[in-house]
Amino acid sequence: MASTSAELRAAKATIQLTALEIEKLKVQLARLRRMQFGQSSERLTREIEQLELRLEELETVEAEATSASADAGIAPPVREKRKSKRLPLPDHLPRHEVVHAAPHADGCGACGGTMSALGEDVTEVLEYVPGRFQVVRHVRPKLACQRCDAISQAPAPALPIPRGKAGPGLLAHVLVSKYADHLPLYRQAEIYAREGVDLDRSTMADWVGQVSWLLQPLVEHIRAHVFAANKIHTDDTPVPVLAPGTGKTKTGRLWVYARDDRGWQGIGPPAAAYFYTPDRKGERPRAHLTGFSGFLQADGYTGYDQLYDVRRQPGPIVEVACWAHVRRKIYDVWKATGSTTARTGVSMIDLMYEAEELGRRLPLADRLNRRQVVRVSVDGFFNWAEDTMRRISGKGALADAIRYAVKRRAALTRFCDDARLEADNNRAENCLRPVALGRKNYLFAGSDKGGERAAAIYTLIQTARLNFVDPEAWLRDVLTRIADGHPINRIGELTPWRFAP
Repeated sequence: MASTSAELRAAKATIQLTALEIEKLKVQLARLRRMQFGQSSERLTREIEQLELRLEELETVEAEATSASADAGIAPPVREKRKSKRLPLPDHLPRHEVVHAAPHADGCGACGGTMSALGEDVTEVLEYVPGRFQVVRHVRPKLACQRCDAISQAPAPALPIPRGKAGPGLLAHVLVSKYADHLPLYRQAEIYAREGVDLDRSTMADWVGQVSWLLQPLVEHIRAHVFAANKIHTDDTPVPVLAPGTGKTKTGRLWVYARDDRGWQGIGPPAAAYFYTPDRKGERPRAHLTGFSGFLQADGYTGYDQLYDVRRQPGPIVEVACWAHVRRKIYDVWKATGSTTARTGVSMIDLMYEAEELGRRLPLADRLNRRQVVRVSVDGFFNWAEDTMRRISGKGALADAIRYAVKRRAALTRFCDDARLEADNNRAENCLRPVALGRKNYLFAGSDKGGERAAAIYTLIQTARLNFVDPEAWLRDVLTRIADGHPINRIGELTPWRFAP
């Protein structure tokens, strides 16, 4: 109970401090926009974009904290309400009418008397269907009993955000546009304005915060599914994050842990779990993998080394190295120096991959038999590596690349003895490619908290993609079912591998 009280006090403090910083940033942003008028300074434009992202982040954090307080039955602190435009839904948008029939239309539920019309209530919700906006008109006819005056009417439609005007399709679209299509909310607002729909950034930030909070149990369920596997792939990448209060960026880290057994016809659904950390300390993956034991396919980052200790609890993690990393290092030497020796090394690895490809997606026993052919190529490479090291200078770039492979020989050959394992870590690397695209477009996050939220939403979106499910269609369905009261103890029914469009 004390822990809950402390968390609530922290949530209230977060809301109050966030509100103050929001107002301060709005003043700064207005000043910079006045300075920008008539100018074309790239530095000024970049500073405005950073402030927009930070403001977006703060408004989203505020919405998350408010949702958490409301769920606990605690009223958020009283403060001057932030002004956001609550305009009527545009008249030019097409209307789709849904009539919710009143119960007991054929006779009063109380006395059996005849029911007569008593008007209707209409709720308009802004919705997004693929390619266009529309307004859904929820019409609820009201009936009155002519004998006992009892009134019958269908309940108001449930929405993911209570008392909101956004339908589940629109919320899913905003979320996917931000995290999969790399469109910050202020850019989305500009795009929607061109379509005649006025949605300001602060409104959408509220939506993102509240929806992220609603989806967190599903994120945790998918992460647990990943770590329940006996083999996972991991990789990480640097991401630019705004350092609050400095106007500068810092480098955070995004980690991915991927479960994918399709290479040997495994039955476990593929999934990807992402985590954000403010740095790349070895304690970060150790914390993520606290309850995991099994095979870990990764690069040669020394931060993983303690995980491979045989004394580790709940059990040792077995290292599986990546042939793609070995090939890349030798390939880089070949391209930089034109070394024919390095080219030979690359060719030998390519022969190994050709043999490995013939066993892809075979049943486990057949794939293991095929691996004995692959082993011939693997052993041939290491024979070449040892012979080459005796003939070249130990101080050159090629020697460094070969040493990288020789040092990890046991981890590189492990896949030959277990058909569940892969030759490389491409599954994890592929999960980070969409993030690399987003990095080119804008800052990854406006704060460490924003980085954690992005990692959670990436977990949902990439897991949907791995299961060949449209993330937007799936999230629309998930948010609809959550609004309709889907029980938390059946959260597994909402996973993308159980989605039926």
